[in-house]
Amino acid sequence: MLVGGNGPGAEDRVLDFGEQWLPQYGLLTGVGELKRRVVSLRQRAADAGRGPIPITLFDAAPERGLLDEFAAAGVDRCLLALQDRTADKTLATLDEWAQLMRS
Repeated sequence: MLVGGNGPGAEDRVLDFGEQWLPQYGLLTGVGELKRRVVSLRQRAADAGRGPIPITLFDAAPERGLLDEFAAAGVDRCLLALQDRTADKTLATLDEWAQLMRS
């Protein structure tokens, strides 16, 4: 089960009944907080005899530098939020984002 949330009990809920964590980037103070929480969550999981907890970051910024920082912080995947746009703008945005993917 994927458990979302950024509140103080989010990691407890992941450990109690979840398999993955889904924090929202915009609600964090920055990459430093994200990294601290990922490291803590994974250490607590290891202490409880569990394997690594996958992290999916919601509402990540579509910027190569930030995506690299998220990966270095332990994030396994990022979800980008595509706003309402015309079809042409949507396709252009998706083309831009495709360039962000690692090969």
